[in-house]
Amino acid sequence: MSIVGWIVLGLVAGIVAKVLLPGKDPGGLVGTTLTGVVGAFVGGWTSDRFLDRPVEAGFFDPATWVAAVAGSLVLLIAYRLLFGHSRR
Repeated sequence: MSIVGWIVLGLVAGIVAKVLLPGKDPGGLVGTTLTGVVGAFVGGWTSDRFLDRPVEAGFFDPATWVAAVAGSLVLLIAYRLLFGHSRR
């Protein structure tokens, strides 16, 4: 995938993760995109390493999208566990 593809994938995955886990998180659109892109890498690595299911590099591959959203959810949960109480 191209860089633009990763950014679009990250934006959508980050938005889906924030819809599934609503709450106040910093960053706005840029933070959501970065969460999604990093989440895509985390999800793809986890899928390949622990589930023995490598994620194909195709933009329209459903496993790529599931891994990206799952990785984004993991990042949001980790962020909230580490820094969730500091925004009061």
